[in-house]
Amino acid sequence: MQHATRVGVALFLCNVSTAALAAESYPVRPVRLVVPFAPGGPSDIIGRFLAQKLTETLGQSVVVDNRGSAGGIVGFEIAAKAVPDGYTLLLGGGSGLTQNPSLYLKLPYDAIRDLQPITQLTNGANLLSVHPSVQAKSVQDLIALAKAKPGQINFASAGTGNRLASELFKIQAGLDIVNVPYKGTGQAITDLVGGQVQMMMINTIAALPQVKAGKLRGLAVTTLKRSTVLPETPTMAESGLPAFEVNSWHGFFGPAKLPPSMVARLNADMVKILNSPEVKERFASVGVEPVGSSPQELAAYIRSETAKWAKVIKQAGIKPE
Repeated sequence: MQHATRVGVALFLCNVSTAALAAESYPVRPVRLVVPFAPGGPSDIIGRFLAQKLTETLGQSVVVDNRGSAGGIVGFEIAAKAVPDGYTLLLGGGSGLTQNPSLYLKLPYDAIRDLQPITQLTNGANLLSVHPSVQAKSVQDLIALAKAKPGQINFASAGTGNRLASELFKIQAGLDIVNVPYKGTGQAITDLVGGQVQMMMINTIAALPQVKAGKLRGLAVTTLKRSTVLPETPTMAESGLPAFEVNSWHGFFGPAKLPPSMVARLNADMVKILNSPEVKERFASVGVEPVGSSPQELAAYIRSETAKWAKVIKQAGIKPE
């Protein structure tokens, strides 16, 4: 029995030493950063920029691996089931982490159980955007128009995030507006610009070029404070919906059981990157705020957002698939 105990202790110490050594020398080869959305979207833009910065910091290539799918499920599953050695990391959008659990009956991952939070990367707004032909210059104009024409105003949605932002608007304003789903943000914006649909909640990164070109009209941002790139545009709360808040955010994750020393190292590295003047300037130019939270703060935020969206999904009458 004593021999078995000594062997067990020796193996434990050996494993601890191996893990510590791996963390100390990490990384010794390229790192994969899974982005669970298609190239060209807001998550991809942020992911590629931060991958470049992390490459400089780690001294090894950080390669973006786009895994676009409905709700980002494929990418989240890949990261959740990866070996927890620090060579597969995840840039996850908030919707896939906090909304998918209430939208799908069976997910191949559990965001809380299977992913290790490292830090919240960004916080940004969606912009309630309408086609210029829509006779609404404000949120209250749009509400009045929608109430005068029940069931006749369409909103585009591409993925869960902007769809549920529109559903929240629908609930809080008491509207009868119709969802038109799209497979990707690009096609949804194209049809909105073309007048095939009347409104959409669009991430400010994607909306800004169209608004500046006069192809879309922005009525309000969804965060509680105004956007740095659209300072004249009011918030939804300022526009008569005081309880309305939707943050478009991204987080940095590894698989569960990622060694604590690696989590601490990656958190410190990414927080330093997010606090650099270059990153702050780049993010501010597209209306995104760098965050840089602790792993514990990100975990708590995921739990609170998951509870919030579960309630909205139930109120909207959306049945899980």
